[in-house]
Amino acid sequence: MDSPSHFVPGGLNIDQIPIDQLIGPAAVIDVTERASLNPDTGATVADLIHWENSTGQSLNGTIVLIRSGWGSKYHNLTAYSGTSEKDASKMVFPALEPEAAQWLVDNRKIKGIGSDTISFDKGTSLDSPCHRILLGHGIFGLENVANMELIPVYGATLHVMPMKIAKASGSPTRVVATFPDVIFSQPS
Repeated sequence: MDSPSHFVPGGLNIDQIPIDQLIGPAAVIDVTERASLNPDTGATVADLIHWENSTGQSLNGTIVLIRSGWGSKYHNLTAYSGTSEKDASKMVFPALEPEAAQWLVDNRKIKGIGSDTISFDKGTSLDSPCHRILLGHGIFGLENVANMELIPVYGATLHVMPMKIAKASGSPTRVVATFPDVIFSQPS
């Protein structure tokens, strides 16, 4: 987890983020199909608006998760980072488009952002525009969110539990999603 101070001098540290900001409805923006065709893609403003239109909900008050399907590549660093080189400038993976990050801060009040990739900035974004935009507006960021494919597009509540390290700009974090029980019938 990145706190605002990770990129913004004077921004909130991990231990200063209010607990109510760490719990909220999940808004899963699914770009898996597009990412399978082009790993240098990102969630767009159109994707955010589509989520609102298709769910009938607002992104206000949510923790936005960008699901790209990259979580399945986590145990293969070459596939996950898009390169076998250790040079960060060669990485290619999907996340969020900077225009979408700006749209979120200009038009919605979200609690946090997360991705199932190394960063919520695309791998080819060397200057981290989404980090600067979102963290600069007090929004925390989650990276490497596991098991995102198990979270429904709408209806889950996220509980974000960072290790509370004083004056830290980042922290290992457990993210738990809860959603209404589904009753399964047992075979007879």
